[in-house]
Amino acid sequence: MMKTIAVLFLALGCCLCEPQNSGHIQQSGGSTSSCIPCSCPKDDDYLARKVALLESKLQKTEKDVSELRSLVEGRPQVAFSAALLDSGNGNVGPFPGATPLKYKKVFSNTGSSYNPSTGIFTALVKGMYFFRLSMFNQQIPTPKSVVNLMKNSQIVATIWDMGGTDLNDTGSNAVVIPLDVGDNVYVQLMAAAIIYDDSNLSLTTFTGFLLFTM
Repeated sequence: MMKTIAVLFLALGCCLCEPQNSGHIQQSGGSTSSCIPCSCPKDDDYLARKVALLESKLQKTEKDVSELRSLVEGRPQVAFSAALLDSGNGNVGPFPGATPLKYKKVFSNTGSSYNPSTGIFTALVKGMYFFRLSMFNQQIPTPKSVVNLMKNSQIVATIWDMGGTDLNDTGSNAVVIPLDVGDNVYVQLMAAAIIYDDSNLSLTTFTGFLLFTM
């Protein structure tokens, strides 16, 4: 505490005196003193008010830093990103019915909300989330590629390609949506459709992260 007050006095340009054993003129109490020259008013009340003000500002700053640190450290961290195939390359599908895609090549999964065994992201925190999906279409032979981003059983966004004269196509889509705890988000391949990926290139991906809690 004394060190802090000394720093505050120096910031004010004030005199600081400390008892010494030698090398200075004797004072009435039998000790000597070493002083930093004064440049502040000779008013004890003035100095006391200044010190109190600076200490108050210091305490407020420390409180603000503590609150900011608690906000950062206490905020849930949720983010994942994965590609469809973790080895090899080729088409996935077709299936007789709409089927959730299992993105097996996991780049990141902070918060462990994404399950690569099912392809499903489950919200563990209520909040606003960002999701993005990309799709690659290898048109040999000319295929139909349709994928839906699903929230529970509802379609949120779609990527659609029916083929053409070019050899391949790619597409992407993204949304920002609110989720409650327990909501599921996944990518669904439509019936009779196919989708392509190459594990070395990661052409077909699924990504999501928490923007903020609610």
